[in-house]
Amino acid sequence: MSIGEAGTGPRGDSTVRDPARVPVQRGGAERAPVRLDRASVRAKTLAALRAALADGRLRPGEVYSAPVLAAPLGVSATPVREAMQILAAEGAVEVLPNRGFRIVPPPVAAHVAAVRALLVLPVVAAHPPDPVYLRPLAEEAGAAADRAFHAALLAPAGNPELDRVAADLYDRAALPPSPPHARLALLRALTDGDADLVRDLLETLLGA
Repeated sequence: MSIGEAGTGPRGDSTVRDPARVPVQRGGAERAPVRLDRASVRAKTLAALRAALADGRLRPGEVYSAPVLAAPLGVSATPVREAMQILAAEGAVEVLPNRGFRIVPPPVAAHVAAVRALLVLPVVAAHPPDPVYLRPLAEEAGAAADRAFHAALLAPAGNPELDRVAADLYDRAALPPSPPHARLALLRALTDGDADLVRDLLETLLGA
């Protein structure tokens, strides 16, 4: 089971999801618990929740309890609450005391996308990336490739602080991964030196 599957209801309702049952392992010797660093568990939980926001498994307007989100991840509710507090500070979710967390509808994401456009567009115009270098990332589907592609767009600027801010905004935007054909279209525009088309395609990729 993945995040967002347990107890799903109509899109847009505000029903708190009931905790899902976690199967108990049967047979064989009891395994000793694996102790993981708390910060590591929280970071992995946060990454999983960001991915669920990005691909739509956590749907805007719906409310989810920490136990429901924790069950498919195999963690306790504590790292989920800690991760969701981080997402709440970023504006991606809203904390509802004694109920759970409501996924914030798109308007907030639209504001983040606008900020990304203000940052990315002039940087790409001033420091055009090499389409040959970007092609392997553009051709690969999935969230990891999309994230790497967006990071590589800014690499020619050689500014670590820019990279850090852009990565944070990428996470906060929580957009679904762009399809390979959209990224390849951008590479063709870069190869052709069509600045206007590059700008238009970038705005589409950024959700601006």
